[in-house]
Amino acid sequence: MTSPGGRPDVLRGPEDARVTTIELFFDVVYVLAVTQLTELLLHRLHPAGVADAAVLLLAVWWAWVDTAWITNWFDPDQPRVRVLLIGLMGISLVMSSALPEAYGDRGLWFAVAYVALSVGRSLFVASALARRSNLHRNFQRLLVWRTVSAPLWLAGGFASGPLRLGLWVAAVAIDSAAAACGFYVPGWGRSRPAEWAINGAHLAERARLFVIIALGESILVTGTVFGALRHDWATLAALASAFLGSVALWWIYFDHSAEAARQAIAVAEEPGRLGRSGYTYLHIPMVAGVIVTAVGDDRTLHHPTGESDPAVIGSVLGGPVLFLAGFLLFKSAILGVRSRTHLTAVIVLVALGPLGLVLNPLALSALSTAVVATAAARSTLLVARTVRHPG
Repeated sequence: MTSPGGRPDVLRGPEDARVTTIELFFDVVYVLAVTQLTELLLHRLHPAGVADAAVLLLAVWWAWVDTAWITNWFDPDQPRVRVLLIGLMGISLVMSSALPEAYGDRGLWFAVAYVALSVGRSLFVASALARRSNLHRNFQRLLVWRTVSAPLWLAGGFASGPLRLGLWVAAVAIDSAAAACGFYVPGWGRSRPAEWAINGAHLAERARLFVIIALGESILVTGTVFGALRHDWATLAALASAFLGSVALWWIYFDHSAEAARQAIAVAEEPGRLGRSGYTYLHIPMVAGVIVTAVGDDRTLHHPTGESDPAVIGSVLGGPVLFLAGFLLFKSAILGVRSRTHLTAVIVLVALGPLGLVLNPLALSALSTAVVATAAARSTLLVARTVRHPG
């Protein structure tokens, strides 16, 4: 990693890959954000509601991941950076608390908080970097992009109904396209990933911790719902299926691939390119998959032996499909590996969709968990076989 240029008292050392306690403290707010998103989607299991939740998930993700990139360059233990993170944490708390009513009375609160995060963070970084450094120009470009989307977020906060959603879709599309477009600004050109001097191991660890946040929230929701229900064999079986499903998702991500990917990006010639593709974009479907899976677990726990309506089928099967699809793309981008095991699991889960019309939620959840667990076990066995027989 080369120096990004800036005031040396606030920059990380080039080999400093540790995740500091203030970064972990900052992430606590996003436990609330993921919980709120799960709750919002749970009560909006229809196409328009899914679109509502998707927009807010992307906003939450950009609020978090942009901060993760900043702490990759700036030392969070330095007073000015620590104060910045605490300020961003407070604003994130306001944003997260507004999520359940973001399409109701708290829309403006959400929009103002999100804009304050995105614009304020970029202003701080642009002022802290040496003016002739590549990253200074890069954050000037990012500031332009965030400033362009800001009026759409704020206008959506004042609007209501479909107009709010339309304005926010346009705003989050701009924010999501920024990095893919190299933050292109007429007259300033675009930024190249080769100029993004990051510590790949640090960014990988930050992303892994966010996956843990999402999985932890899923278990928290499952345990809370189970505790409030009458305990019988059906709810106990649904709890077991939900728990084992979360374990299987954890196993798939953390058993081997997460560490292998961390090592790959740590030694990559252009870690910025891998950081953009694998950790900035391709973690989104995995996090979304965990949230959708948690919604499916909630619905299954409430009515394990009832009928499986489209919302139940979509969440019970769709959550793992999203996670596995994102994981497939992530492995391909970082490790250059195309996993037939996980692709087969995606195909099987999609094929189970019509069967859900004749199965109750518990049976469908059990089948989904079995498919994901089988993929996790087979992947582990293949890795162990490769280690024993590398030729």
